[in-house]
Amino acid sequence: MFKLLFVRRFMPLFITQFLGAFNDNFFKSALMMLITYRLGDAAGVDSRILVNAAAGVFILPFFVFAPTASDLADKYDRSILMRWVKFAEIVVMAGAFLGFWLGNIWLLMVVLFLMGTQSAFFSPAKYSILPQHLPEEELIAGNGLIQMGTYLAILSGTISGGLMILRPNGIYWVGGLAVTIAAVGWLSSMFIPPTKPIDENREVSFKIISRTREMFADIYPMKKVFGSMLAISWFWLVGSVFLAQFPTYSRLILGTDESVATAFLAIFSCGIGIGSMFCDAILRGKVTTKYVPSAAYGIAIASVLLWWVSDRPPVEAGTPIIGAWEFFSRPENFMITFCLFVIAFCGGLYIVPLYAVMQSKAPEEKVSGVIACSNITDSIFMALAALGAGVLISWGVSIPQLFLTMGPTTFIVGLLVGLL
Repeated sequence: MFKLLFVRRFMPLFITQFLGAFNDNFFKSALMMLITYRLGDAAGVDSRILVNAAAGVFILPFFVFAPTASDLADKYDRSILMRWVKFAEIVVMAGAFLGFWLGNIWLLMVVLFLMGTQSAFFSPAKYSILPQHLPEEELIAGNGLIQMGTYLAILSGTISGGLMILRPNGIYWVGGLAVTIAAVGWLSSMFIPPTKPIDENREVSFKIISRTREMFADIYPMKKVFGSMLAISWFWLVGSVFLAQFPTYSRLILGTDESVATAFLAIFSCGIGIGSMFCDAILRGKVTTKYVPSAAYGIAIASVLLWWVSDRPPVEAGTPIIGAWEFFSRPENFMITFCLFVIAFCGGLYIVPLYAVMQSKAPEEKVSGVIACSNITDSIFMALAALGAGVLISWGVSIPQLFLTMGPTTFIVGLLVGLL
């Protein structure tokens, strides 16, 4: 598996993807902290509203630009397209530096939208170039490494951005580092081997609704591909439910400080990375969804267990909070950590084969469209997760009970995947 990290047909793509994912989360985390502690009040807007608006601003381009990104990925050499996108990231991050320097929240929100835009254009090219550079027996390993790198980048970027921005001169360090990382990502993209354009005569469409409808109509008859796409989106829904609740779960249910929420993020990210790597060992390069239902059942069982070990009264006001060292040293908390790791590990086993199926079972000329549609459904499912969680909590559902809902629903998804 790791031998791919030493060949040109994969390593530059891996580095470019890792740096891009790191920069996305580095900037987003820094901006969220800045909104919460400084810029929200200065702008005269409730910071809670701005934080949620920021999340929507980043996701919006995946809806708007998916058809255009798909057409460009088919019309041009995908390696060249990725270089254009990575160069654009340098310009966007220069805008972030200016926004931090001026302390202008609205400029930073525009930058966040542009970061989402460059990610929306990068994603179809990134995933659709893999089957062009890797034979089918290496797709599981390639996707496993991409998922591992992505989640480690999310973890390190999120923690680094949040910690750095509020330090003395943090805005300059974050802005300068973001530009530097974007520049290094652009340089690494220069070494991605060229590919043959899929269709040089492809018309690039800007008709968002009609082109999106057309892409979904093309994919729907491919039942295995379409089913895999929806199954991947379900994983993003489940993951976003857990990740979004970690801070509140840690503080109100467990009575801990932010270090425990950060540790949960680390456990979750590392678990997905390890599970992603383990895929290649058990599948031996074979593209199949054979073990995906079992992985879904693992997520379901661990979610129910997490509810069971977390079913405790909310922390009373005035109760001293504890840090990570004290929390993890208590034996009664071992099962919480174990359940979170199992959910994430099974998530890695679950998602990697599904990406490989989409790439290998779709016709070559349809792969970028499949990835673009997958980005759309991922975004829809994550938005539904945020909306659904908010509604359930407003109805009095506790956070452990919210985790419980992920059990039977994911079990049903596992049954459906088994029918693909």
